Order: sequence, then structure tokens, then C-alpha cells
Amino acid sequence: MNIKRLLVIVGPTGCGKTDLSIRLAERCGAPILSTDSRQFYRGLPVGTAQPTAEQLRRAEHHFIADREVDDELNCGRYEVEALARIEELFRRHDTLIAVGGSGLYVKALCEGMDDLPAVDERLRETLSRRLATEGLASLGAELERLDPRYWAEVDRSNPARVQRALEVCLQTGVPYSSLRTGRRHERPFRIVKIGVELPREVLYERIDRRVEQMMAEGLEAEARRMLPFRRLNALQTVGYKELFAFFDGTITREEAVALIQRNSRRYAKRQLTWFRRDPEVRWFRPDADEAIIRYAEACEN
Repeated sequence: MNIKRLLVIVGPTGCGKTDLSIRLAERCGAPILSTDSRQFYRGLPVGTAQPTAEQLRRAEHHFIADREVDDELNCGRYEVEALARIEELFRRHDTLIAVGGSGLYVKALCEGMDDLPAVDERLRETLSRRLATEGLASLGAELERLDPRYWAEVDRSNPARVQRALEVCLQTGVPYSSLRTGRRHERPFRIVKIGVELPREVLYERIDRRVEQMMAEGLEAEARRMLPFRRLNALQTVGYKELFAFFDGTITREEAVALIQRNSRRYAKRQLTWFRRDPEVRWFRPDADEAIIRYAEACEN
């Protein structure tokens, strides 16, 4: 019986994951599933570096621009939808490829998420209004008081994670961290994790150039179209937040571009920190196609 294999490609923004995944997909005849939490949404092709039309023609893709920005795909929902799609695709393929840099979504796909309570919509609306009127610092201060353990490790600049943790604290009356068991859910297929890395100075130079390219390709116009949706989780990300500040008149266009570059480099550093904690990730350069294929095949023995 053929072994079903999911090749999971991770790494920081700008390191060449997309090009690598398409080359491997062509070699293996494998469809690609995105694990990038912003590429799921329509209307954001430039700022989220979605695969181009030519790249989409070269390989079958899933979870790319398949929903509107107000149709939030959180980690728990993604786990359910992605596993259902994988089961369907494995009927026709022995190998699938997952690619993206959103650590929690990779974790949801490979290991599963903790069984947290369903969202209380009224509480979420209340906290969303507070976020809009009082700012992230207000929610953060309350989360720090209710769950100092989680506050010590959360990405404090990520509104979605701060708000969700606070929702659970207020809804259950217990710290969010106490409900995170970390129990791994077994998957009925083999998972091979590939990390893509570059020397730090090379990566940062690529990131700076890519931001300039995004601006040339119309990121500013894309952000203007998304301005009415700026409070949605899908827009709480590098590239859009800085341009929204430019539209508000609080910074110049040049300052916005410089901030996008700086914040993208910082995001890449956080991604590397996250993925380097995973001992299952084997690291390669983005052009090491043959070595990656040999490693993936060796993992089946």
C-alpha cells in the first residue's frame, strides 16, 4: 500500500518557499495547500504575496483567495477544513505539499489545536469595539492581569491572538494558558517538515527588495481598497497597517515603506524563532530541490 505523505514547507517571509513548493509540486505531481493565514482571502494578492496567475497555472492550489476578508478562517476552522480537503486529495495523490509561514496554522494542520470553547459572538463584538476605541494596549493590560503566564509568551502586537486569549479568559473564568494542553492529534499520513533558510543578511535584503516590488505592483492601491475593512483580522498585518497610518496622515509614504520593510524583517525573525523550536523541521536552502527530495524519500524508510 502506498504511503500517503504531506510535505510541509515552512520558513520566514521572503525566503523562497512559494517557488520551491511549485517546483516540488511539478516534480511530484502534488497539489499545494497554503498554510499562510493571510493568503486565504480575496482582494489581497500583492500584500500577502499570493502565487501569481502563472504560478497558479503550474500547480493545483488550495486555500488561496478562496473566501472574502470578512469570512475569518481561524486555526480551529482551518484544521477541520484542511483535513477534509487532504482526505479528498489523498484519494488521487500519494504526496501533497503544504506551504506557508503562519506557525499556528502549520501546528493546527500537523498536530491539531486544543479544544477551546466556541466563540461567544456577543463577547467578541464587545472586545472588537474595545479594540477599535481603546486600542490593543487596553485588551493587553486585562489579559496580563488575567493570564500573566500567556502574556509572557504571546505576540503582543497581534490583536487576534490577544483578543482570542482574553475572550477565553472572560468566557470561562480560567486562564487561557490553563486550557492549552499541547496534546498532539495523530494524523493518518506521514508528515515531513522542510524548513527554508538563507543567511540573515541575504534574507533581509530580499525582504527590502520585495517590499519595493510590492509597492511598484500596486500595494498602496490595494490597501486603499481594503480601507473599509481595516478592523478585520485579515488586515491586521504588516503592509496594510503601515499604509493605513499613511492614509490617516500620521506618517509619510516614505516612512510607511520603511516601516513595512522593518516590520517584515522583524516578522521574519519571529517566524524563524518559532520554527527553529520544532525539532522535526529539517533545514535547507531554497534551491536544494534534489536534497529535499532525497530527504523526503528517506523519511519513508
